[in-house]
Amino acid sequence: MDLFEDGPGNTPEFSVSELSGAVKRAIEGEFGHVRVRGEVGRVSRPRSGHIYLDLKDDRSVISGVVWKGVSARLEHPPEEGMEVIATGRLTTFPGQSKYQIVIEDIRPAGVGALMATLEKRKALLAAEGLFDEQRKRPLPYLPEVIGVVTSPSGAVIRDILHRLRDRFARKVLIWPVAVQGKGCAPEVVRAIEGFNRLQPGGAIPRPDLLIVARGGGSVEDLWGFNEEAVARAAAASAIPLISAVGHETDTTLIDFVSDRRAPTPTAAAEIAVPVRRELLTWADESGARMTRALLQRIETRAQRLRDLSRAMPRADTLLDGARQRLDLLSDRLPTALSRGTEKRRVQLSDRAGTLRPSLLARLVAHGRERLGRRTDRLSIRPIARDIDRAHDRLGGLNARLQATGARGLADPRNRLTTLARLLETLSYKGTLARGYAVVRSGEGHILTGKAEAEAASGLEIEFADGRFALGGSTSRPKRKTKPPEQGSLF
Repeated sequence: MDLFEDGPGNTPEFSVSELSGAVKRAIEGEFGHVRVRGEVGRVSRPRSGHIYLDLKDDRSVISGVVWKGVSARLEHPPEEGMEVIATGRLTTFPGQSKYQIVIEDIRPAGVGALMATLEKRKALLAAEGLFDEQRKRPLPYLPEVIGVVTSPSGAVIRDILHRLRDRFARKVLIWPVAVQGKGCAPEVVRAIEGFNRLQPGGAIPRPDLLIVARGGGSVEDLWGFNEEAVARAAAASAIPLISAVGHETDTTLIDFVSDRRAPTPTAAAEIAVPVRRELLTWADESGARMTRALLQRIETRAQRLRDLSRAMPRADTLLDGARQRLDLLSDRLPTALSRGTEKRRVQLSDRAGTLRPSLLARLVAHGRERLGRRTDRLSIRPIARDIDRAHDRLGGLNARLQATGARGLADPRNRLTTLARLLETLSYKGTLARGYAVVRSGEGHILTGKAEAEAASGLEIEFADGRFALGGSTSRPKRKTKPPEQGSLF
């Protein structure tokens, strides 16, 4: 007998599938329903909609899978680094010879895990610059349309509408959403993006301001507003957005990316619009100040014009000096000409005796030429030009004075014309011209009813072209009464 020949023995033989199935049944039978606490490691979300992840602690790792139908119902989807409690059943995956947990429910392991996740998201968004004050837009001073993203059945929307009505009534568009639970985050994202997709001037008006509002609650209740998708939608909104989630002490992720945070929904309405009464008071005060400033400026200019007009000389006195100088020069001119001619004639006679006739003739011609030039210099033409210029200046001043007076009378004339037209419009004479009449009693009192007319001693009717008097009540004919008929004796 060969010592190395293998015998059949008593150990049963299994195929790989049989052995894998036996292991699977043993594990599923022993761990049919378990709860596991651990930290989420690698997370994979393929296009099929399933979620594959790892649960780990400091020594071991368990693979997990969340099927598509379960993942759609999760209130807090798992994220890497989150400490969670997973509930499900343990099974094996024969294709890869490993065991895994099929998760039916997964949630954070207490508030501490949620806050750790929140801090991680805050750090990520802050690193991207979504919290920077430079990117936040100013709110419109008085928006025409306000879009509100909130629950339509809660007290929040009633508080917002009541506060807006008290301060300054505006048009409000409400986009109803769930404010907690698994549908909160996607509905809020759709609402913000939907308002931004509205076109200006369309059938539905595009809001000038958005308010995302919710009342107070626990961290779990407000968690929908801590989702990264909600924060990114608020940051990407082209319409300025006010976050009013929770009470004053509550803080959510949307508060950091919004353009303005309100401590309460009511405070958001106060931030959105000013007080109408205060705005009207400010407008009245500004109008009064502007009117006073204009009147004061007009009065100052008028006083300055009056002062300048008093300082200006009268038009007839502007030519007095020029006339007097002209008269003086006109009187002196003939005497000066005669005297100069005589003086030069004497000088010429004295020198003529010592000069030859030819030289004398040249000197006489030269003297006549000089005399002619000096005579031209003594012409009155420059004086006439001065007088003409003075006349032109006087005419310009007179025209300016008349234009100033006409402008000063234009406004009172226009106001008087307007008041006359208003008086004509409000007068009852115009009503009479359209076919109406005024009825007065004999004493001159206006009668407005039939009973007063019957009780009056006399009537006077006024038409557009005059008055017509009637007699008293005794002069009106009495109504004829029909005699009773005699019955038949038969």
